[in-house]
Amino acid sequence: MSAAARPLVVGIDLGGTKVRAGVAAMDGALLHEVVEATRRGPGLLAQLAELIGRMERTAGGRVVATAIGGAGVPDDDQGSFSLAPNLSGLDGVGLVGELETRLGHRVVIENDVNIAALGELSDGVGRSEPSFAFVAVGTGIGVGLVLDGRLWSGAAGGAGEVGYLPIGADPLDPANHRRGALEERLAGDALARRYAEAAGETGPVSAHEVFDRAAAGDPAAVSALDEEARWLAYALVSLEAVVDPGLFVLGGGIGGRVELLAPLRAWLVRLGRASVRVRLSTLGPSAPVLGAIRLAIDTATRTEREAS
Repeated sequence: MSAAARPLVVGIDLGGTKVRAGVAAMDGALLHEVVEATRRGPGLLAQLAELIGRMERTAGGRVVATAIGGAGVPDDDQGSFSLAPNLSGLDGVGLVGELETRLGHRVVIENDVNIAALGELSDGVGRSEPSFAFVAVGTGIGVGLVLDGRLWSGAAGGAGEVGYLPIGADPLDPANHRRGALEERLAGDALARRYAEAAGETGPVSAHEVFDRAAAGDPAAVSALDEEARWLAYALVSLEAVVDPGLFVLGGGIGGRVELLAPLRAWLVRLGRASVRVRLSTLGPSAPVLGAIRLAIDTATRTEREAS
């Protein structure tokens, strides 16, 4: 096979605000990575097709499989994501079928946090820990469970959708049913809003600004982060009681911030669960892309084996 036709795979982390994608060789070596804003509405499908084609040309080969991690539950019948409030551009769209038709290769989808857990399993903490829970907090909150070295996604693919735990906000209020009561309390926009209300801010404030202001000693920002840590601690204690994963690995734009660790551990102590092990992901934002690449390689290998 010529170098120009070498087989490649693409892994995509599809978030509500950003798309991060990587193209790799079949040995997993990352060749090129791109981050861009997620298009809203019907332009999202076209964005993904254009992105994959562009990465194929940049890497100089032929993409044989793409894996996409999205903020929702994979629906195999529809070939798209359900329970995906942050991916409105995919409403009613058969993502897998549409992309396979446009691109001519296998496309698979998986929950984005499960994908990140796969990244940790192959390239991060999973090399020394057979069981752990990857907890992503950012635009939303989700958990990827790895038990005895294998991803556990549940009977219908919805394991780890902790945003729907009936804590944090009123679980009986229909307004909290779209993304879940806990997610309404822990999501990045909720953190920013909590700070803005306490500080009397009238203009927009981002979650990252709240962290910056807390580091500068802003009391309202420190309080907002402490409240974030409290509800995250409640979620971890709930998971510990049911799953007992042995270790929680924190990631995401909020969960991966080192500033959250001290107040989180303080709340775990107050809850009588000081023994709960928590650490930050060492892969950072690369975890979902690396996990998606691993899934794409497995898919390409399986497809080739079935065809032979």
